[in-house]
Amino acid sequence: MRLHSSPSPRPGTASGIRRLARRHPAALSLLLLCSTGGALAALALPAALGHTVDRLVSGGPVPWSGLLLCAALTLAETGFDAAAAVTGTTTTAKLTASLRTRTAARILAAEPRRALALPTGDLTARLTARTADAAAAPVTAAGAVAGVLLPLGAVVGLLLIDVWTAAALLLGAPLLVALLRTFTRRTADAGADYQRAQSLIAHRLTEALEGADTIRAARTGAREHRRVLEPLPTLAGHGRRTWAVYGRAVGRSGLLLPLLMLLVLAVAGLRLGAGAIGVGDLVAASRYASLAVGIGALTGALGALARSRAAAHSLEPLLTLEPLPHRGLTPVPDAPGHLELRNVGVQQEGDGEPLLTGVHLTVPGGTSLAVVGRSGSGKSVLAAVAGRLLDPDTGSVLLDGVPIDGMEPARLRREVAYAFARPALPGATVEDTIAFGPWTASPEAVRDAARAARADGFLALLPYGYATPVADAPLSGGERQRLGLARAFAHPGRLLILDDALSSLDTVTEHHVRRALDARAGRCTRIIVAHRLSSAARADRVAWLEDGRLRATGRHDDLWADPDYRAVFRTDAPGEHLERSGARIAEAEAEAR
Repeated sequence: MRLHSSPSPRPGTASGIRRLARRHPAALSLLLLCSTGGALAALALPAALGHTVDRLVSGGPVPWSGLLLCAALTLAETGFDAAAAVTGTTTTAKLTASLRTRTAARILAAEPRRALALPTGDLTARLTARTADAAAAPVTAAGAVAGVLLPLGAVVGLLLIDVWTAAALLLGAPLLVALLRTFTRRTADAGADYQRAQSLIAHRLTEALEGADTIRAARTGAREHRRVLEPLPTLAGHGRRTWAVYGRAVGRSGLLLPLLMLLVLAVAGLRLGAGAIGVGDLVAASRYASLAVGIGALTGALGALARSRAAAHSLEPLLTLEPLPHRGLTPVPDAPGHLELRNVGVQQEGDGEPLLTGVHLTVPGGTSLAVVGRSGSGKSVLAAVAGRLLDPDTGSVLLDGVPIDGMEPARLRREVAYAFARPALPGATVEDTIAFGPWTASPEAVRDAARAARADGFLALLPYGYATPVADAPLSGGERQRLGLARAFAHPGRLLILDDALSSLDTVTEHHVRRALDARAGRCTRIIVAHRLSSAARADRVAWLEDGRLRATGRHDDLWADPDYRAVFRTDAPGEHLERSGARIAEAEAEAR
């Protein structure tokens, strides 16, 4: 599998919204029943009212049965409409929650690099606003049934009363249908353009928030402010375009519908004067005419459906993400984590640039491997491949002799722990953050892991200790890294991968963390993406990457004789002698042992 620039839906896939609707048939059936019941009551009322008026005009006894029927139909219409409103609101909330859960589950089940190929801001917008818009589609469609049933039923009612009166209404129907069709198409286009501009702003804002310290240090806040808001005029233009489409549709329907109503009443009046219909028929015809021209109220529903369609289209790539394939294999019990990479290659999607090429690497179980190389040499890609955060284009990866692409993903995640340079901190409290993982670590395991990561010291100084909300904890970069390390330590498996997870630690803290890592020797394989000389010097073996290829493997002391290897660790400090610096660090590490 290659690194993708964006996930793409599979052709022929059924709409995720239709699948969502099928998962909630009871609520939608109740909504449809209420909407239909309200529409039928509204359609029966004019006929009952007209019949009652005819009996009153005839001068006979008061038609109490007719009056009671009209009252009952009025109450029924009101009750059904109220029930439909309540059911629609609650169902929309449930559908939104369900759609968000399904979309997030798809993202988490897919290959991480492919699932997160979308920009962070765009992904956030799709998981929040777009899911709400898309989930409203089934409810809007169910409610629109009444909007269609009313005018169609009204036309039938007019035909039963008088053909000529109905013909007057049908005379303007083609214009009204053309108006609604144009409105729907233009609203969908404008809504899709609006959502794309909205996603661009969200993406740029997320980038600015992630790089806030850099922006502050460079004093480029004003420039970044302009960059983030640059698409705002385009967004406003799409918004004005949407309202202009809506305004034109409302204006035209506001002119057309009263004319149709006036035409129907004029014809009905002429037919009454000719004796073709009675007074009650005139009352019923006027009511049916108002219901028929109410089709203009569908503009709001059609606009909502158009927005929902555009939102659903943007969610489709996420809903059609393929889960990680596997063959149900299980790892060898109680094995120490023997890792093999056989002819592993990874290419960048699009230009086909090789990120890793022909990597053959064996890491004996229970040992430590430092992965070193210049920036862009493929260190993080190798770390992602080793724990199946990324599947290679060529070759295979085996853990204790079992291909990791054949292991069930949930089981694999229990065997591989990761720590990153900039770890995410999920959970309400600091303790929740450390306990978060393939299983919830116990309070004792959380505290042991915090001590191993040297995080217990600063956690004790927080207002509520381990119960401090993460949002209220002022954490430095190194403290965040220690929490990420603690989370990895709290979920021990047979393979631990640190992707530059020690970069923000001071020397003393790094020393203690490395002692905790060394304590896992023999029962856990440790892969450490390293930039510091001390990381390579302390590891059992070193894998030296250069331009995506494995240039050499071996002990640090043996590789140190190569000047190109020493150049990987060259610093910018003027006059620093590499060999002398390496010797000092090696001596310090020997004393630490």
